[in-house]
Amino acid sequence: MLNKLFNDVSELVNGKNIFITGGTGTFGHKITNILLNQYSPNKVIIFSRDEFKQYNMKQIFPEAKYPNIRYFIGDVRDYERLEVATQDVDVLFHAAAMKQVDTIEYNPLEAIRTNIYGTENIIKAAIKNKVKKVIGVSTDKCVSPVNLYGATKLCLEKLITHANLISGKDGTIFSVLRYGNVINSRGSVVPLFLKQKENKCFTITDDRMTRFTLTIDQAIHFVLNCASIMIGGEVFVPKLPSYNIVQLAKCIEKDAEIKIIGIRPGEKLHEAMISSNESHKTIIQNDYLVVLPEIKINKNYEEKYGSNYRVGDEEYSSGNNELISDENLIKMIEF
Repeated sequence: MLNKLFNDVSELVNGKNIFITGGTGTFGHKITNILLNQYSPNKVIIFSRDEFKQYNMKQIFPEAKYPNIRYFIGDVRDYERLEVATQDVDVLFHAAAMKQVDTIEYNPLEAIRTNIYGTENIIKAAIKNKVKKVIGVSTDKCVSPVNLYGATKLCLEKLITHANLISGKDGTIFSVLRYGNVINSRGSVVPLFLKQKENKCFTITDDRMTRFTLTIDQAIHFVLNCASIMIGGEVFVPKLPSYNIVQLAKCIEKDAEIKIIGIRPGEKLHEAMISSNESHKTIIQNDYLVVLPEIKINKNYEEKYGSNYRVGDEEYSSGNNELISDENLIKMIEF
């Protein structure tokens, strides 16, 4: 599922107005590229608050070459702006968020305003304007969170799945995508290691640390697949390999020195994609899992996804997961 589209997403995007919050980020750049060059959307609307990042993105996707792209300056904290911007939108990908764990620990109220209140505004604007589908982008850090970033993403998941209860029978449908670290993404460890490679010394917080990983291409394929099949209320989780942080460093420069600097505030040794309390409501598919909502949304999930539920209460953790081979990890890293 992650390396190719198993489902035809043409119906989801062709001729449709697609709205992307946080559209100038890694996710936004990649999904915009795929939408504009592989499909025929009526509009792709980039919504973000940073005019400089929009200026840079316009150099890659100029309006002269892509007449169906639109650039909207706005903040998800601003409901009135969202209400205007989401008129006539068919599909909304909500990727805007504060994401840096240490920054959020130091600026907690700002993260709450963006990640939680911003999500509430997205929901209200989507329902008001009868957006057909809203897909929230979450993270493995929301599972049993130990930092505020994870906690705000847990709130995002709860808000978005619950939104199906208030949107009405024929109203907007809402679902969530939860996945691990996108390798090479802005702010991730790979760009840091590639920079540190010059000095042949990597700073690592703990040599036992593991993480789930996928490429940005895999992330976008997963998003489009799930958006095309969603019926509302699901949390979609891909099956992913894990890597050990020392393994990653050695794949980038095997002879480099490893310097242990200690775990940062809000950082875990291992991340989890499914908590021990979610197993009983998680349906297994070939390449992904579907976590069903706690509150019944009157949808026949078993008819859609089958009834192959997870057995037992062991969490799906990067620490008890199969490690990726060095060869495949190297292929994922963009040197």
